[in-house]
Amino acid sequence: MQKSGTMDLPLHGGKAPYWLLKRMKKLSKPIFEILIYEYGTDGVLERLSDPFFFQALSCVLAFDWHSSGTTTVLTGVLKSSISPEDFGIGFAGGKGKHSKNTFSDIEDIGLKLGLTDKKIERLQYTSKVTAKVDSAAIQDDFDLYHHVVIISEKGSWSVVQQGLNVNEGYARRYHWSDRNISYVEEPHTGIVSDIVRTKVLDMTSKESAETRKTIPDIINEGPERVRRLIESLKDKNQTSLTSFMGEEESNSIKNDVETFILPKRVNWDILRDIYESDLKNFEDILAFKGMGRSTIKGLALVSELIYGTTLSWKDPVKYSFAFGGKDGVPRPVNRKGMEDAANILNDVIKDAKIGESEKIKSLKNLRNFLGPYQN
Repeated sequence: MQKSGTMDLPLHGGKAPYWLLKRMKKLSKPIFEILIYEYGTDGVLERLSDPFFFQALSCVLAFDWHSSGTTTVLTGVLKSSISPEDFGIGFAGGKGKHSKNTFSDIEDIGLKLGLTDKKIERLQYTSKVTAKVDSAAIQDDFDLYHHVVIISEKGSWSVVQQGLNVNEGYARRYHWSDRNISYVEEPHTGIVSDIVRTKVLDMTSKESAETRKTIPDIINEGPERVRRLIESLKDKNQTSLTSFMGEEESNSIKNDVETFILPKRVNWDILRDIYESDLKNFEDILAFKGMGRSTIKGLALVSELIYGTTLSWKDPVKYSFAFGGKDGVPRPVNRKGMEDAANILNDVIKDAKIGESEKIKSLKNLRNFLGPYQN
């Protein structure tokens, strides 16, 4: 029988109590000492980019495992207790207004870790482009409000950020690792959400590769031409270029524009600036200051509906449930990954220099989290 379980992220207001934060900070230091000793700083970053390990670690430190606060409180605790000087790992950014300090945090951490200016600038670019991807390249109706870049002494990184949908009362968490080569093609190590949407514009999907390549060509036709193309989408009799030229179309979208909601606003000034800058690829266009989701969506629709390129409308969520989902949706339970994460934390807790009562409580929390997953 296949095991399954849920890991949703409901929005919970309020703040974590002081006594809990104090306990979490106390436990985090000895646990990270052993994790770093066993796996190195880069190995710890790799594990923090794993949604289940991240969730299990939060549970071990005694925070509510299914709340949106799992993300914000855990990273906040680690930022305050795991110093770059002592651990070789730093946490930049945070929730709300703290996310605006990410660049300065990265610079401060980089200097403490002895990173070169070039590496620090690259980490700042990573912060910028990962936030752009999860807010504009993936349009899933979750607005980012939490952004953390985790940096190792070698300059490696992982990103944990979270978006919210106030109307639905849920959050969605995005995990990144520098092990993935591309920022714009299926870059996530995990996306956690209890809500799987029927239609999400996903410019990061491999299915959208042709559209990503076409968008720079569309912009290079000039802002006025792009404006006319977007306006033409309102015409139900508009045909694609492939159809006009007598070629067989490769997708079934055709002219069902009513299926899609056209963007209300397109930033024509930004398009003109990009046109004059002569940017050559989608990543540079996405990272351009002022480029937002409406303009990206307008360009994507022009590419798909007029130029006939393929565009993914599938929700890229990878973990609707902790290790796969009920009946294998969106994917079967990853038993090995689950067991590996649990075994690592189980051994770490036993070896940590903490009191027996703390060990017992942490192990109990871990077992409670595993629940029906345990054999």
